[in-house]
Amino acid sequence: MSRGVAWGRAMLVVGAVVLVDQLTKRWVISSIAPGDRQQFLPAIDLVHVENHGVAFGVLAGGHTAVSILVGVALLGLLAYFVRHASRPLLWLPTGLLVGGALGNVVDRVREGTVTDFIKLPVWPAFNLADLSITVGVIALLYVVEERARTHEHPANDGGPAR
Repeated sequence: MSRGVAWGRAMLVVGAVVLVDQLTKRWVISSIAPGDRQQFLPAIDLVHVENHGVAFGVLAGGHTAVSILVGVALLGLLAYFVRHASRPLLWLPTGLLVGGALGNVVDRVREGTVTDFIKLPVWPAFNLADLSITVGVIALLYVVEERARTHEHPANDGGPAR
């Protein structure tokens, strides 16, 4: 895949993640009072929680530390993508991670906090940007591991099997 196509796909994923994330957060803010809970599915509740930290409230109150941490992580990811954009499927985790991070950054800039609204049993509330970041990390690990594995065990060169 060409670098241009990979960048285009990554940016489409970024845009889709930010759009869906922001629309769902706006809906929660307008529909659920802070602290309220509504059952959505048997094991999933919708809540309205304002998160001042990173994922699950970690580093709450450390706005500068959070900004620096997110910025460094995004720069590292983008530097990796610049060097390896043609790697198969790398555009997907890159788009998911950047889109998720930007979705939460928009909240921090606009509101000073991030709106979380998905609540699972024994798990802190989270939002679609957090879910995108989590899936993006798993997908990135898969893409990098798959690449490492295919280089360790190159395809058969056409010779007889042993």
